[in-house]
Amino acid sequence: MTVLITGANRGIGAGLLAHYRSKGEVCFGTARKASDGLLPLDVTDPAACAALGQHIDAPLDLLICNAGVYLDRDQDLTGYAPELWADSFATNVTGVFLTLQALLPQLRAAKGKIAIISSQMASDTRAPGGSYIYRASKAAVLNLGRNLSADLAPEGIAVGIYHPGWVQTDMGGAAASISVAQSVAGLTRCFEALSLQNTGCFLNYDGSVHPY
Repeated sequence: MTVLITGANRGIGAGLLAHYRSKGEVCFGTARKASDGLLPLDVTDPAACAALGQHIDAPLDLLICNAGVYLDRDQDLTGYAPELWADSFATNVTGVFLTLQALLPQLRAAKGKIAIISSQMASDTRAPGGSYIYRASKAAVLNLGRNLSADLAPEGIAVGIYHPGWVQTDMGGAAASISVAQSVAGLTRCFEALSLQNTGCFLNYDGSVHPY
């Protein structure tokens, strides 16, 4: 199996990369700056995404769109500057689309799968306030994934959208409820189970259905 993971330099992405490499899979990881065997990719840069597509010359069984930012964590209603909106959506939404667009030939060749890491904060049933930009961007990428699943199903490509859990990473913080290893173990089981029968799913890392 050939796997590509964006945002693989730390946190969940690094954990996923280590998991698949430990299984002997052909696994590519990306980061904004190439290091430690990672390919350079700024998902907001169309030229960089196109260059990645040119670099990967084999069928791609699984694309994991993990790269993301949470830029408005400490904002209040006097904040949320326009550039925070633009930068967040450029990474969390447009970046997902540009990445899969660049790798679509490889995904088509393998009839592969696309896994999009969203968040429970995408759900309109979970709206306690705050983090407006992050919540909106994760809701948007959930919507993107759902619509892609409809368009790509006739080509044999399944799309799943996932909440990775509240994970002990730089983004999740030390008080988060699960470890990277727990999140990775659950997510990889979800990816394995992804098929055309459940394409468009929005699942928790443990495989349970998350409300939209």
